[in-house]
Amino acid sequence: MVDEVQGGNKQNKSFSKKGWKCICDEFHKRTGLTWEREQLKYRYAALRKLFATMKLLLDHTDFKWDETTGLVTATDEAWDRYMKEHPDVETIRSTGCPFYKGLSVIFADSGSRGTDNGFTMHKDRLPGSSSHSQPPTLSQEELSYSESEEGPDSNEQEIIQSVSSPTDTGRKKRRKGVDGAIARAISEMAAASRLRASAVEKCSDKFTITDCIRALDKLEGVNDQVYYATLDLFNNHAAREIFLCLNVGKRLTWLTGKLSGPP
Repeated sequence: MVDEVQGGNKQNKSFSKKGWKCICDEFHKRTGLTWEREQLKYRYAALRKLFATMKLLLDHTDFKWDETTGLVTATDEAWDRYMKEHPDVETIRSTGCPFYKGLSVIFADSGSRGTDNGFTMHKDRLPGSSSHSQPPTLSQEELSYSESEEGPDSNEQEIIQSVSSPTDTGRKKRRKGVDGAIARAISEMAAASRLRASAVEKCSDKFTITDCIRALDKLEGVNDQVYYATLDLFNNHAAREIFLCLNVGKRLTWLTGKLSGPP
C-alpha cells in the first residue's frame, strides 16, 4: 500500500483500480493467497481505524510511540485512565503498532501533519499544515471500505507526489523499514487466514458424506424411505456432524425424529 501511495495510485480516501490490482497481485506474491479486492478493502478499513485510534492516543502527551520497538510507552496509571474511556486500545497497550509510520504515509489525507509522537511529518510536505493543527478526526464515511474511486483532488495529488519523492538516503532506509513492517503485518494476517482455512478443511474432512453413509449402512432397522431421505439430510454439514457424534444406539432415533419433522 505504501508503494501505491508513492506511485500516485491513491485516490481521495482509497486507491485507484490500478492501485488495488497492484496491491492484490503483491499480496498474492508475498502470501500465496488469492484475496479479492473487497477482502483487502476490509483490511484497509481496519488499518484506517487502527491509525485513527493510534493518532487519538498519541495526541495525549502521556503516550509516546517508540519507532524502534513499535511499542507505545506510558505509565500504568496513564494507561488505566485512558482505557476506562477507550477499551479498544488494550491490544495496542500490549503489542504496540510497529507499522504506525507506514500507516501515517498511507492515511496522510486523514490529518497526519506537523510533528507526531515519535517521528516527524515535515510541514513542507503537507499543504496547509500548521504547528497548531487540531487533532484529526475520522468520519464513519472515512472508515468505510467502499470508498469512492474517483480521481484524486489537487491537494491530495500534491501530498502523494511529495511523499513519493524522498530526497535523502536516510528517508529511503526508513521507508524500507516501514515497508518491511507492513509486509510482516500482511504476512501475519495471511498466516492466520491459512490457519483458519486449514482448520475448516480438517473439520470438513472429519464429517464427510462418505463417513456418514458408511455409518448409516451399519445401522439396523433402517427402511428404504428413511435411508434415502437421510442421504438428502447429509448435504447439511451440521446434520452430518451431529449424526457422527451421536452414540450409535441413538442415531436411528435421531434420524427418525429429524425426518418426521414437527408433529
